Amino acid sequence: MKEEVVIGLEIHIQLMTKAKMFCHCNTNYIGKEPNTNTCPVCLGLPGSLPVLNKKVLEFATRIALALNCEINTVSRFHRKNYFYPDLPKAYQISQYDLPLGRNGYMEIFLPESQERRRIGITRVHIEEDAGKLVHERDITSSSYSLVDYNRCGIPLAEVVTEPDLHSSEEARIFLMKLRSIVQHLGVCDGNMEEGSLRSDVNISIRKAKSRNLGTKTEVKNLNSFRAVKKTLQFEVARQKKLLDEGKKVIQETRHWDESKNITISMRSKEEAHDYRYFPEPDLLPLKVDLKLIDEIRKNLPELPEARRERFIKDYQIPRYDAEILTSSKSLGDYYEKATSLYHNSKVLSNWIMGELIRHLNEKKVEIEDSPISTEKLVGMLKLMDEGIISGKMAKDVFEKMFKTGKGASQIVKESGITQITDENELFEVIDKVIKENPDSVEDFSKGKEKALNYLMGQVMRYTKGRAKPDFVFGALKERIKKI
Repeated sequence: MKEEVVIGLEIHIQLMTKAKMFCHCNTNYIGKEPNTNTCPVCLGLPGSLPVLNKKVLEFATRIALALNCEINTVSRFHRKNYFYPDLPKAYQISQYDLPLGRNGYMEIFLPESQERRRIGITRVHIEEDAGKLVHERDITSSSYSLVDYNRCGIPLAEVVTEPDLHSSEEARIFLMKLRSIVQHLGVCDGNMEEGSLRSDVNISIRKAKSRNLGTKTEVKNLNSFRAVKKTLQFEVARQKKLLDEGKKVIQETRHWDESKNITISMRSKEEAHDYRYFPEPDLLPLKVDLKLIDEIRKNLPELPEARRERFIKDYQIPRYDAEILTSSKSLGDYYEKATSLYHNSKVLSNWIMGELIRHLNEKKVEIEDSPISTEKLVGMLKLMDEGIISGKMAKDVFEKMFKTGKGASQIVKESGITQITDENELFEVIDKVIKENPDSVEDFSKGKEKALNYLMGQVMRYTKGRAKPDFVFGALKERIKKI
C-alpha cells in the first residue's frame, strides 16, 4: 500500500509587547525569581478583570495580514477549560470559533524539487500563555514538579496550518520561513530555545490519493527545528510500523523525549468539547476598525519574500543564496551591512553561507552574537584582494578570528601568515622544484596536465602554502617551455 504522510502545525508565537496580554506585568520574565512577575489579573484571582493590551491586537494583525488572512472585524474571546498545574485559573483565555484571522496561506520553496507550494493557514488567533513546570527529573519519572507562573499572561499569536505538509523537511522549511516573517515584522525574536516560538505537530498517515485523513497524533511544545524534524521522522516510522503490522494508530497527545529520541504517550487526545469552550464573560467581543486594519497593512515592513527578490535584483546573487540570506532577519541585516562595506556581493554571500554559518552552527552561536563582525569579515576579504593572504590562508585566518574575536590584520601580523610577494624568491623555489622533478617536467611537456598539479604541490610545500597559486601556475608553464 502506497502511503502519504500528512502534517499540520500549530505554532505559538510569543509577541514582543512590553506588558502582558491582560495586565501591566512586564513580559521580560527570563532570569527572574520564580513567581515574582505576577499580579492578581494574570493569576486569575477572584475580583480581578482582564483588559486587552492594544499592542497585542496590532502585532497579531500584522502576522495575520503577512500570512494573507482575512481579518474578522468582530472576533471573540473564549475560556478554554482544562486543569494543568501551570494554569492557576484552570482555564486559558483564547479564541475559538471567531478568531482574529482565517483562510490565509504561505508559499514555501522546496529546493530539492525546485517546487513552490502553497500551505493553507486555517486561522491566526490570540491567547495568553501558561506558566512553566520544572520537573525533578525526566518528565516521565519525576516524583514531583515545581511551577513558575512568571510566564502566565504572556501574549501569544497561534498560527494553525491546514494539513498541507507531507514531510519533516517541508515542516522545517515552513517553520523557518514563518520565523523569518515574524522577525521581519518586529513582533517576535523567534528564539525557539527560549520558547519565543514553539510548535505542536499533528501527524497522520493515509493511503496515497485518499481524501480521508488517517488517525493523527499530536506532539506538543517542540522548541527547535531539529526537534521538529526528528519528532516527525520518528513518529512517521512508528505509525507506519503499526499500520504494517495491522494495528491501529491511537489518537493521543505525545511528548518528545530529547534524550532518548522517541515520542512517549502523555494522554488521550482532547477534542474541542473536552475543553468546554464558552465565551469569556469578562471581555466584550473584539471589534477591529477597518481603518486600523488598512493602517497596519500600509505600514507592514519589507517581508522575507520581497527582500529575497530585492537581493537577487540589487546584489546579483543566485536565488539559492538569497533564500538562505533572508531565512532570518539578522542574517539578512548582516549581509546588507557587509555589502555597504565591500564591493563584491557574491564573494560576501559565499563566505557568509559557507564559513560563517558553518562555524556558527558548530558552536551553536546566533548571528547576532558572532565574534566576526561585518567589519572584520570585510577586513579579511580586503587582505585577500591585496594579495597579502590567499584563499586557503583566509580560511585559517577566519577560524582564528572566530575563536579569538581578533581582526584579520592582527592575526596575520602575530602569526606571520602572508603570501610571498617577492617574485625572485618564488622563481628560486620554482627552479628548484623543476630541477628536482625531471620526470614530472617531461610528463607535462608530453601533455599530461596532472604533472603540473604535482609540481604546484611541491612549490606550495616548500613555501608552506605562502606562494601565490596563480603566479606559480603561470611561472611553471613558462619555465618548462624554455627548457
